[in-house]
Amino acid sequence: MRVEIWSDIACPWCYVGKARFEKALHAFPHRDGVEVVHRSFELDPGRAKGDIQPVIPMLTKKYGMSEAQARAGEENLGAQAAAEGLAYRTQGRDHGSTFDMHRLLHLAKEKGRQDELIQTLYRANFAEERSVFGDDERLVELAVSAGLDAEETRKVLADPSAYADEVRADEREAAELGANGVPFFVLDRKYGVSGAQPAEVFSQALEQAWASHSPLELLQPAGQGDAEACGPDGCAVPHQH
Repeated sequence: MRVEIWSDIACPWCYVGKARFEKALHAFPHRDGVEVVHRSFELDPGRAKGDIQPVIPMLTKKYGMSEAQARAGEENLGAQAAAEGLAYRTQGRDHGSTFDMHRLLHLAKEKGRQDELIQTLYRANFAEERSVFGDDERLVELAVSAGLDAEETRKVLADPSAYADEVRADEREAAELGANGVPFFVLDRKYGVSGAQPAEVFSQALEQAWASHSPLELLQPAGQGDAEACGPDGCAVPHQH
């Protein structure tokens, strides 16, 4: 069974929601049969790479809230993150384009290191002092710590077209599925869960999706046995009479 998670590195609820989902997945008896794939979604698409600003002014401008409201929201997020065992800096963070990070996540997916990279990026953005925006070498360091090759990472970052189509395809698919915010979880292409729900909600969703996830039903005409086919032991060759 596949679970696809649309998210953005700049989204604090994605950071918290991932931890809640993983709590549910860890307790799920069929967890070894669940494949998790991270899909791209930019909260601020089209933002220039060099357009970086502190989080609080960004929130006041984008959502029309007061500075006090923005600070209170960050404190609340810090408390929610702490409840999931996550570090979260409520002051001094900045905000910028996440497009390059999404491109690297597609590289990481090919290398089987996607979950390691997204977790590394989340932690760097929300818990560490050094910014993840506007500095390619910072992203190279983080990618290497998640198991990617430094030169391969630099090559992707130097070519703005590398994995750009994959990022845009993910974003188009999110729109087609009706996801206008993240995190957005799609289980087995049958069930959707929106937002950083409590772990109990994810547990119920996993159980429901698993219960309806049945193996392929083979159609066989009445009175007919298995037809000839090729398998790991070779091909059945009809005997000549």
